[in-house]
Amino acid sequence: MTPACAQLDRAGVAYTIHPYEHEPDAESYGLEAVEKLGVEAGMVFKTLMAELDTGDLVVAIVPVVEMLNLKALAAACNTKKASMATIDDAVRSSGYVVGGISPFGQRTQRQTVIDDSATICDTIFVSGGRRGLDIEVDPAALIAVLNAEVAPLTR
Repeated sequence: MTPACAQLDRAGVAYTIHPYEHEPDAESYGLEAVEKLGVEAGMVFKTLMAELDTGDLVVAIVPVVEMLNLKALAAACNTKKASMATIDDAVRSSGYVVGGISPFGQRTQRQTVIDDSATICDTIFVSGGRRGLDIEVDPAALIAVLNAEVAPLTR
């Protein structure tokens, strides 16, 4: 049980846990999940933290095979600029380790924006709160639980 699972349980959201053996030398946590879970890459999403020009941190959720477009994220957040948060800030804010940052159960809930490609999937996979654990969830449930905005976020 991770804080991510606890938040989903409290919200009454159905989800499926998918544990897998994490390889410490994996080059990409997201692509490792795609390979180990045997699912389409477009269904596995990574959770990233960015800092807006206001100084606020924001959560961006994008497919693991795509790059976050920081200009698109800034536009979705009604600011002029966004940059990637430092690892220390992401870990401190989320309460999770890099490679295990879940959009659910974060220490501090932040404004969350998910790439619009999630809405064409019946379910998506996001980190469950530790390396080697993904949660499969309906993207509509993710949007509702996190009060997430939907926007095109990839290049």
